[in-house]
Amino acid sequence: MRSAPQFFRALADRTRLRIVNLLARGPLCVCDIRYILGQPQSSVSRHLALLRSSELVRDRRDGMRTFYQLTDWAPGLRRGVLETLRRELKTEHECRRDLEILAALKASGECHREGAERPVVTHAPRGTGRRPTSRRPYAAQAGRSLLVEGAARPQR
Repeated sequence: MRSAPQFFRALADRTRLRIVNLLARGPLCVCDIRYILGQPQSSVSRHLALLRSSELVRDRRDGMRTFYQLTDWAPGLRRGVLETLRRELKTEHECRRDLEILAALKASGECHREGAERPVVTHAPRGTGRRPTSRRPYAAQAGRSLLVEGAARPQR
């Protein structure tokens, strides 16, 4: 276990708290975390790298995907912090919305699982200069279409 200051420094960011809140529900692929948070892959990867260097999460490769999960937080301080985070973040609007999106992803079968088939990739015609895109739209562009029906939309 790293030092207590490094442990709390890693948790001292809203995005990293949201990631820990999601990973407390089980392992997730980077692309699913990116989709739920509605942030660019580079930003999510940077936050995950900091959490990994602080030994709060670990990663596993499965083909082209990387899955993250929480490390064992069982000893003393870490277990108490995780339990407190889960309890307190339930009241946060943004974190509740993240969990609703995660539940909708899992219910629709869109959430990636280790060992599962990769999603079909649509390729752009050659010479267009466009990148291939997944059939699942980026959350920010799709207006978070996978939100549970009747769930409250975020206030702006």
